[in-house]
Amino acid sequence: MSLEFKRIVIAVLSLLLLTSLVIVSWVEGGKQRFAPETELVISADNQGCVNCHTESSPSIVAQWEGSRHAGLGVGCLECHRADEADVDAYRHEGHTIATIVTPNDCARCHADIAEEFGASHHASAGNILGSLDNVLGEIIEGMPAAANGCQQCHGSKVAFLHDDAGEIRRNSSGIPMFDPSTWPNTGIGRLNVDGSVGTCSACHSRHAFSTAVSRQPDNCGKCHMGPDHPQIEIYNESKHGIAFRAQIDEMALDSDSWVVGQDYTAAPTCATCHMSATRELPVTHDPGKRLTWTLRPPVSTRMEDWEAKKQDMESVCRSCHAAGFVENWYDQYDSAIELYNRKFAEPGVKIMAALKEAGAISPDPFDEHIEWVWFEVWHHEGRRARHGASMQGPDYTQWHGFYEVAKHFYFELLPEARELAEGHPEAEAAIEEALGGVDHAWLKGMDAETKAQVRAFYESRYGQKGH
Repeated sequence: MSLEFKRIVIAVLSLLLLTSLVIVSWVEGGKQRFAPETELVISADNQGCVNCHTESSPSIVAQWEGSRHAGLGVGCLECHRADEADVDAYRHEGHTIATIVTPNDCARCHADIAEEFGASHHASAGNILGSLDNVLGEIIEGMPAAANGCQQCHGSKVAFLHDDAGEIRRNSSGIPMFDPSTWPNTGIGRLNVDGSVGTCSACHSRHAFSTAVSRQPDNCGKCHMGPDHPQIEIYNESKHGIAFRAQIDEMALDSDSWVVGQDYTAAPTCATCHMSATRELPVTHDPGKRLTWTLRPPVSTRMEDWEAKKQDMESVCRSCHAAGFVENWYDQYDSAIELYNRKFAEPGVKIMAALKEAGAISPDPFDEHIEWVWFEVWHHEGRRARHGASMQGPDYTQWHGFYEVAKHFYFELLPEARELAEGHPEAEAAIEEALGGVDHAWLKGMDAETKAQVRAFYESRYGQKGH
């Protein structure tokens, strides 16, 4: 072994030893530090918080110690300090503290982000409190069901308990007492007592505010799941989700810079497509900025400025796919949404409206069986079909989506609508008009030529006759 080679080996080993020492000091005591080369600098005021809460709620302190906030010297009071005039303020260990940290508090440092979030559909998620869904949740199912279900994703209208004089009730420590049907709550569109909407901790889990957590698909899947909007299930079914799970160690989820095609290439997550930076686009806290359709209502409509939003999403797709692939995929997606609208949603809306106008059903929601059928057709099955198409989930597009839409539209909604419309000529005419297009011609039976074509196809493919 030459002297020069020995020197190279020694240099490499020394570098590895130094790296291991840095890693050990970084993970010291099992606590990941934002700034491994320095000790945390904690102000005297914040040190008092840390000392007490290390005993009373140690996990909170440990999470904060490993956060970016701690590495930058942002402590408890920088987020929790309040003005005495704030409705949720109370005195605690010589400081005025806010009971709830809201986007207004985060905006002290993150003003641009708070403003962008405030203009997003996420921030308006609390509008469900005045929607058809809320009638179903609070009235028909019951308030505790809505408080523990709907409002934990959408957000509650946070309220205090009051005494007989109308004053806010406080516990023995002087802390304002919240109505337990409205708090605790981290719904994305929470209506806060300071007038702000939303909560940053819905996605950036307190007190670590981990970038890795916010970029995980499961973070979005907390709310975007289930029979009416199964985005996480669709993602897991898709090639995107399969690639992510298989190559999660290559995703650089903790990286300060997280640009697809630059810092990671293994797979996209929800954040990749809807919020995170690309080589052409900045990070956004408005996940609607890259969407072309709204898939929420009975009939899907184009988003405002959808052409520009489509260009942005296409630029995300081109980080991994060729331009022709992206263009053809959008053709497939658009055609599925247009089919759903034309064949099922628009006729369904017309049929239900005609029944109400004719007095065949009452104007009140959910007091007729057909209203439950129609609600599930568009709110559950129709959304599954549309979201499946939007996220490349074939089974959700087909068997959990269009198949169930067609089955329940044709063999539950339509027969019941016709029965209810009997004796109401206007409603009967409206139903037949809604079903007059070529999409529904099969209901009258296939003509002989079409039958022959279908039979010939199956015989040529499967070698079977008579099916």
